[in-house]
Amino acid sequence: MCAWDRRAWPLSGRYAVGAGKGTAVRIAVVASIAHRLPPLSYGPWEQIASTLTEGFVTRGHEVTLFATADSETASRLHATAPAGYEEDRSVDAKVWEGLHNAAVFEAASGFDVIANHFDFMPLTYSRLVRTPVVTTIHGFSSPAILPVYRAYDDIAHYVSISDADRSPDLHYAATIHHGIDLGRFTFVPGPGSYLLFLGRIHPDKGTHHAIEVARRSGTPLVIAGIVQDVEYYEAMVAPRVDGSAVTYAGPVGPVERDALLGGAMALLHLIDFDEPFGLSVVEALATGTPVVATPRGSMPELVRDGVTGFLVDDVNAAVAAVGRVAGLDRGACRSDAQTRFAADRMVDDYLRLFERVCAGPDPAR
Repeated sequence: MCAWDRRAWPLSGRYAVGAGKGTAVRIAVVASIAHRLPPLSYGPWEQIASTLTEGFVTRGHEVTLFATADSETASRLHATAPAGYEEDRSVDAKVWEGLHNAAVFEAASGFDVIANHFDFMPLTYSRLVRTPVVTTIHGFSSPAILPVYRAYDDIAHYVSISDADRSPDLHYAATIHHGIDLGRFTFVPGPGSYLLFLGRIHPDKGTHHAIEVARRSGTPLVIAGIVQDVEYYEAMVAPRVDGSAVTYAGPVGPVERDALLGGAMALLHLIDFDEPFGLSVVEALATGTPVVATPRGSMPELVRDGVTGFLVDDVNAAVAAVGRVAGLDRGACRSDAQTRFAADRMVDDYLRLFERVCAGPDPAR
């Protein structure tokens, strides 16, 4: 049974950080081991797990983070894998993922709630323990993984990261939009002189659309992010990179990410798939930079058309939108990020959910 004491451990209210005195809730945060926490460059799952972990610690809860050994955290770190398998190719993903998840559930009796940010594998252990498992579904990589989620739907507490990214086959405990540490993003009141593509370079993300929009609008484009599809990059992106009209900055860390976002005229997010969330979109808004996006997946939930950016159906509409972004209020973009996508709001949402889960079964299930 959870040790939750609402009087002793109040939520933060309107994002006021702090906690009272009493018995802390014991939270296990299970992170991916593809990258260390917080990630050095790419790693949206790891970034959210890190932000939540530090937020729970700030609230005064007893938090154990299960992550790679080179991770940094104010919580107790329990590590099995020496490093992220995407960062150190000597780390065998299958072996260390098995050891990583086993370590969590072997210690499950010591926690009031397990916050799973790992994907579906921890679910396969969840019937073996009494500790409730709250699983954030960071998108479905393939329909092939749905059978696991369906198999544990009767006992699981699923969190979707957008209303758009919900499977009709599953029951959900909540939708919780991602939140970011606004202190890491600098508000820039005036528009920059270039367009920005920030994300993994893959056909789904529409890097080639961004290049075409930049060409047709006569605006320089900066591309930043990991190359996830090498063939696509070599065929559709690299031939257009000339260091002037189109520049490739490579994967970028937090400092360079902030500078690139704040210095842009607009972020182009012209996706060809149903985006589960899109962390770079709210990061752009935090710097005051509006977003031009395809209205697929979560985009209508994140971008307020005509206020914080434009939702466009094709390249022609995107080109027209680029011509209008300078007229948008960058202060409104920052304000929207503060109101809707602050890390403290996200932490509060999860703590409210943990409180409900600890109170017992949902009578509606």
